[in-house]
Amino acid sequence: MAECIGVLGAGSWGTALAILLAGNGQRTVLWDVDPEHVARMLAEGQNQYYLPGVDFPPNLELTHDLRESVAHAGDILVVVPSHAFRDVLEKVRSALQPDSRVAWATKGLEPGTGRPLHEVARELLGEERPIAVLSGPSFAKEVAAGLPTAVTVASNNSSFARDLALRVHNDRFRVYLNPDMVGVELGGSVKNVLAIGAGIAHGLGFGANTRAALITRGLAEMMRLGEAMGAHRDTFMGLAGIGDLVLTCTDTLSRNLRMGLSLAKGMGVDEAAAEIGEVVEGVATAREVKRLAERYAIEMPICDQVYRVLHQGLAPMDAVQTLLAREDAQAELS
Repeated sequence: MAECIGVLGAGSWGTALAILLAGNGQRTVLWDVDPEHVARMLAEGQNQYYLPGVDFPPNLELTHDLRESVAHAGDILVVVPSHAFRDVLEKVRSALQPDSRVAWATKGLEPGTGRPLHEVARELLGEERPIAVLSGPSFAKEVAAGLPTAVTVASNNSSFARDLALRVHNDRFRVYLNPDMVGVELGGSVKNVLAIGAGIAHGLGFGANTRAALITRGLAEMMRLGEAMGAHRDTFMGLAGIGDLVLTCTDTLSRNLRMGLSLAKGMGVDEAAAEIGEVVEGVATAREVKRLAERYAIEMPICDQVYRVLHQGLAPMDAVQTLLAREDAQAELS
């Protein structure tokens, strides 16, 4: 197992994973693009902006030098927003050791193409380099607080998958292995779009019955797209599918759910995003999911309506009414 792991991205999730790794006794280097943010974290001994009140383990190192963060790391864990994923990999690939392995905990699709991130990683890093994705129902605040959590790791290399699982595993953080990278990545991406829909429905005053129907039919949309893209159906019945979907659609720690709630109140997308203060992945992912649905000729009515609200100015109530008025509503809700 590699001696050092570099965690790239000091938002809430990257910081939580770095704290987890360092707390597990792993030598961990946490990088962030903003030198002022890094300086504040060094001075305060915690990430007060994203995870206030959670102290860093003494063995957690911090840096704003990207090449330094990967030059001596055998394993890299990328935890940046999906729109920055390609840029970060392009900048670090020349500094990687020949045997370095790269994983990510980013939940999203490549902007402009809709490609799963493992395809981007293979393009930039080569087919032979071990890569992996960590995903599942996990709020950063709860992981940093040591609350019980279970996630999934999928990889093109079984040895890397096992090693990464061992690095993050402890008695409060459990990891399950799954070889289906496509399914794990799609589950972690599409659920964010559906969570915005759940927030819209809740914010408009629709009840628990509506939310249950949205989650159930949203899962069906996710599975249809996944199967068309070569994913395994069973993946969506696990942590990276229904597990993450339920979590994101039912708790206000979810940024995507909060985005939907704000839209239902009449706020614009930019205004709501500014209030939330972190990247809301479902906003960009909605555009890419629509792109994929059209490419594979898959019907995804919930995701389509969320896209129209986010990117075409459709009123949230009109989106809900459109879904309710679908002629095949009885069949869809069976």
